[in-house]
Amino acid sequence: MGCSFVGGWYWGLAVLDVQNGAATATSAPETAGRETARARAEESRPGVPVRPYALLAGALGVLYFLYSWVQYERFRTPSWDLGIFEQSVRAYSELRAPIVDIKGPGFLILGDHFSPVTALLAPLYWIWSSPLALLLAQAALFAASAAVVGRTAQQVLGSRAAGLGLAVAYGLSWGLQEAVKSDFHEIAFAVPMLALTCRALLLGRWTAAVAWSAPLVLVKEDMGLTVAMVGAVLFLRGGRRLGAALAAFGVAAFALTVLVLIPAASRVGQYDYWAKIEKSSAGTDVPFTEVLLTSLGAGEKWEMLFFLVGITGFLALRSPLMLLVLPTLGWRFLSQDPNHWGMLWHYSAILMPVVFLALVDAVRAVRTSPRGWLVSYGKVVVPVVTAVSIVLALDLPLRDLLRPETYRTDTRTLEARKAVDAVPEGASVETNVTLMAHLTADHTVYWVGGAKGVTPDYLAFDLASGWSQPVADPVQLAASLHPEARYEVSFQAGHFVVLRRA
Repeated sequence: MGCSFVGGWYWGLAVLDVQNGAATATSAPETAGRETARARAEESRPGVPVRPYALLAGALGVLYFLYSWVQYERFRTPSWDLGIFEQSVRAYSELRAPIVDIKGPGFLILGDHFSPVTALLAPLYWIWSSPLALLLAQAALFAASAAVVGRTAQQVLGSRAAGLGLAVAYGLSWGLQEAVKSDFHEIAFAVPMLALTCRALLLGRWTAAVAWSAPLVLVKEDMGLTVAMVGAVLFLRGGRRLGAALAAFGVAAFALTVLVLIPAASRVGQYDYWAKIEKSSAGTDVPFTEVLLTSLGAGEKWEMLFFLVGITGFLALRSPLMLLVLPTLGWRFLSQDPNHWGMLWHYSAILMPVVFLALVDAVRAVRTSPRGWLVSYGKVVVPVVTAVSIVLALDLPLRDLLRPETYRTDTRTLEARKAVDAVPEGASVETNVTLMAHLTADHTVYWVGGAKGVTPDYLAFDLASGWSQPVADPVQLAASLHPEARYEVSFQAGHFVVLRRA
């Protein structure tokens, strides 16, 4: 039901966009006559059938959710983010402020990242109140974006083979697969929104492009700059007034969010993530510029960039849609946090719909190129990209679904389940990543070491994960975390231990 709620919402809006697109295409100024004429020619083609792309999206959604479900059930959660979003969405569903105790007792999450869009998932929690509901919603949103990419490719290029091929290549792309592996994040909403924005730009629907891109400012604070780039593309393609207005809106929204809204909600009165750049040389004798140049030379960043454009056969670089990737690439290149640099985690997911639809735009453009070799390359690049994406997928996360051991319940999983059961429902508990998302549904959960000023009823740890040095004595660890209280071991199995406040 959750899949139909979120995926159906986006799918329905996409269908309406297809049906009503001709009306908005005529809103472009006369300077965009050639773009508009081309869009009208594409509109006059026979309708692109929904069923093949709906079936493909359904298959991708099943794969995404199956991977997420197995990872969750086997206690392989890679970070604390699923627990954080679970606490915030649960608060929205209960009509409370999005307090996330994992980030600190009473922490208002809007003072960390500005992502009020996640409140849209509150009705899903009224149906299924579980972290798995978030993973299902993300799978549906990612899958819906694949249908948008595929149908757009078929409509623009006039080939069903091209549409289905690119939908498969996109759905199996490394950016989406790594995002699925990283559990749930707010960018799940941005992925289909960007796909629909790029679709509108390709079809000359300026008003639709604005309508799909403007709400991105509610997904995450940095997306305002991406919205500004959508305005820049509109401006370049002839929608000058609308483009300039959208660009101004995006920049203003970004400034308002990071300079006013987030500091107002933050305990420290500022946007903390400036420090990812500013403190890189703090406390050292190395000039900031030298540290920055060293960071820009990091191999992981250039490898990520190579694969980003390489999965399109590098042809996407010929499309102005590639301007949309610049804000995200910009802050990632400037960041001093290595987690932002490479191909892992979820940071590249929002770039996938842009680069694949930029490829569609470029293939259309090179058809009229005076260079014969470029015309020839444009004819073969789509099947080549599809084949390369399938080959690359053999070494990406979804490959695990083909391995029998992925589904086996090992001793570690059984021990983790018993540890979760050892914490009474409704109790407050301080824990680390492994058990966190499994406890947030019916406990007040704190991050280990982050429960300053409170004394949790229980401590529940995976002693084999996340510690700078081995933990020999859990009771001594508890005393160092909370010297004001005494804890005793109530359960221990393998590397999992639960301590109760005496």
